[in-house]
Amino acid sequence: MNRCPITYGECDAGKYSERGLHLLNRNLSKLNEFPLSATEQRREAIARAGKISLQGVQPKLSASLSVKNSVFEIVDRGAHYILKPQHSDYPQLPENEGLTMHMADIAGMDVPLRGLIYSRDGSLTYFIRRFDRAGKAGKLATEDFAQLSGKDRSTKYLSSMEKLAGILDEHCTFPAVEKLELFKRSLFSYLSGNEDMHLKNISLIRRGGKIELAPLYDHLNSSIALQAMGRSLNDIEEVALPLRGKKRHLTRRDWVDYYGIERLELNEKVITECMNAFSAAAPKWLDLIEISFLSDEMKKLYSDLLVQRCAVLFP
Repeated sequence: MNRCPITYGECDAGKYSERGLHLLNRNLSKLNEFPLSATEQRREAIARAGKISLQGVQPKLSASLSVKNSVFEIVDRGAHYILKPQHSDYPQLPENEGLTMHMADIAGMDVPLRGLIYSRDGSLTYFIRRFDRAGKAGKLATEDFAQLSGKDRSTKYLSSMEKLAGILDEHCTFPAVEKLELFKRSLFSYLSGNEDMHLKNISLIRRGGKIELAPLYDHLNSSIALQAMGRSLNDIEEVALPLRGKKRHLTRRDWVDYYGIERLELNEKVITECMNAFSAAAPKWLDLIEISFLSDEMKKLYSDLLVQRCAVLFP
């Protein structure tokens, strides 16, 4: 029996579950293979790089879902989805990101619709619905933390976890609410091995009359991706932006007493609730890793890292 790459649930027939298809569109009864191979998708991403505003290490394509043709189609404008094919150097990034975002969803975090689709060559491509689109209302105003800090792509690492709180104080409608959300995201980033949460990977969005943190995006276990390329976990940083002046060997005290209570000014009750929720989610994450689309080797790397980080935060 197949497992749906959108919901991770079992499929009675075909490659996608009915629920997965209906999450994309309630009128969708099937989804055809994306008509380009991984190699062709990467070439297309390079060719279109000047036409779209999507940048970064991973190749990206703008796409829309054609319900009539039951397929994702590449577009230059008006796209509601971003597609990320297999990377030529780093293995299984789509499977990695799909899993990690699914874990975030289980933890109750704000994540857009996302998942994996099969391409013409059998490879899996990651998709995510753009959160800065609001139907006929057009594009929602968003700014990433690099823009808000006066930084650019080349200086996106020149900040600190402490400075993020100041951005929330200055720009958000309800800073205290967003500080708790930032605390949750920071902990999840640490637990899931995302050592690349830099200024370009966090944004604010204006919606519902409020300025708040945008949904989670560009979040994957970059640590195991580096391990798969031969790096030792001991040589990989734990965070992209330093906390308490360091990027490695972070402790529960650093995260809870220093960052949560002292810097983000959260009370002990909400911090305890957050920590308990993550501790309860950890076994579910491990189960999800086991049924994910990662290879057995990558599953072990992910599980081992998660267990190690949980031991730090939940001794």
